Amino acid sequence: MVKLTEVEDEHFTSEKPIPSKNDVLLAEEDDDDYTDTDSDITTDDSALDLENETLYERIAALKDIIPPQSRRRITSSVSSVTSFTRSSLLFSGKALWILSTSAFLLGVPWALAYAEEEQIAQIEREQGMIRGANEMLTPGVTAAQDRKSGQPTL
Repeated sequence: MVKLTEVEDEHFTSEKPIPSKNDVLLAEEDDDDYTDTDSDITTDDSALDLENETLYERIAALKDIIPPQSRRRITSSVSSVTSFTRSSLLFSGKALWILSTSAFLLGVPWALAYAEEEQIAQIEREQGMIRGANEMLTPGVTAAQDRKSGQPTL
């Protein structure tokens, strides 16, 4: 069983001297040293200026409502999400850089070579069409000329 005992504070049990006028003046000056609360209470009206208070100041004032364990958990989760996002963006940027430079270094020369091959093939087709048109206009003349020169006909 628990037994309760009352403990009286020394402040209340000791006898207090009667203050004189000089002591009263000194006591008012030293009153700032003895406060009952740990908060900063000001009587200045500028501190209570609610119209000029920013959103950040309001949110910062609310942090004492959340328990420290919850604050630590929230802070750690936000920092882990932030670091994951940052590392993902860095990796994505580096991968995009590698892909784009590879495409330029390999793709541009290939595209130029492919365009040149297509151009050569187009010229050969045009020459074949011209020969076909010449044969239609004068049949047998170009074939005889080709046989004399030793070139095969297409």
